Amino acid sequence: MKVGYARVSSIDGSQETGLDTQVEILKRHGVERIFSESQSGTSRDKRLQLKECLEFMREGDEFTFTRVDRVCRNSLDLQLLVKDLCDRGITLTATEQPISTKDATSKCFLDMLGVFAELETNLRRERQLEGIQRAKEKGVYKGGKKKINVEQIKLLKSEGQGATAIARQVGCHRDSVYRLLKQEA
Repeated sequence: MKVGYARVSSIDGSQETGLDTQVEILKRHGVERIFSESQSGTSRDKRLQLKECLEFMREGDEFTFTRVDRVCRNSLDLQLLVKDLCDRGITLTATEQPISTKDATSKCFLDMLGVFAELETNLRRERQLEGIQRAKEKGVYKGGKKKINVEQIKLLKSEGQGATAIARQVGCHRDSVYRLLKQEA
């Protein structure tokens, strides 16, 4: 069975069409089951659809995706994924890159693309850090995400305050208050 995976980093206008495009490409290549999600590719930890996809596949299946960077953003992650799937008798194929694990040449190219995906991630991180440093030098850097005091939220809620009032006092969006209270429940 051909099992596909599609991913974009986030849902905005351009990203959503990117996800739709990937799904269409996978369908054109005969993929029977497609898992898709909007999640950062730098880590596999939060990518629940990828995890489900990998658990779904069985020996003889073909894991299909459009490009390597949709699945892995560093070479170690890619190598571990390839080893795991090959050990389970599952082949990998990219539709938009001449790679697969069906022959030695394609496997070599797969390895090189994994290195380039990692390089791209590292370069992006370097550019981001350079931008933060320039912003600090100009005095316009506001810092990272604000940390929310969950204990304070729980205390205010126990005092009978609503989410909007709590959000104003803590300095966050009320959706964050709802989310944190739900997690604590």
